[in-house]
Amino acid sequence: MPTDVELFEAWRAGDAKAGALLFDQYAREIYGFLRGKVRDTAAEDLVQETFVACLRAAEGFRGDASFRTYLFRAARSRLYNYLQRDKAKEDRIDFAVTTLHDLAPSATAAIAKRERDRVLLEALRRVPLEFQIAIELYYFEQLRGQQLAEVLGVPDGTARTRLRRARQLLHAQLMALEGGPALAETLGDLESWAAQIREHRND
Repeated sequence: MPTDVELFEAWRAGDAKAGALLFDQYAREIYGFLRGKVRDTAAEDLVQETFVACLRAAEGFRGDASFRTYLFRAARSRLYNYLQRDKAKEDRIDFAVTTLHDLAPSATAAIAKRERDRVLLEALRRVPLEFQIAIELYYFEQLRGQQLAEVLGVPDGTARTRLRRARQLLHAQLMALEGGPALAETLGDLESWAAQIREHRND
């Protein structure tokens, strides 16, 4: 079985079948990452844009990071671009400050099967997007260490600091939400909660 790097090189050389294999392998994960942040139809479009962007900027992938990491970095960039043009028009969004709740204060019931999950996800939406994404990449997508830093586009130490700050912000938002204080202690077990969300998300 060809590696991701070999498939990507073949795709760059014009092998559409190689591109289709990569899409089949990773499109669902990328869609899961985008779902809930934008409308479902927009998420589908952004998945397509992510793969196209990866191919157009192929020189940016040198094989020193995984192709999956490369894809998530591209998906994050596509998401930011979409939110900028869709929500802010002329004003520049500061993703270190702006939350998804600020941009679209709708509930996340579509991917929350239980009240506990709904509250946790709503708290997550009220964390500035830059920090929300750090939590999701680490806990939902299981990107660790240098992989997380690559997707966030920051040094490894900065990625660790951002993740710690993200957990603090999530805790603060839980404390502010009705029903949230009782769930604040679950932050010590984000791994199991994220696994449940991944399962529900992929249903």
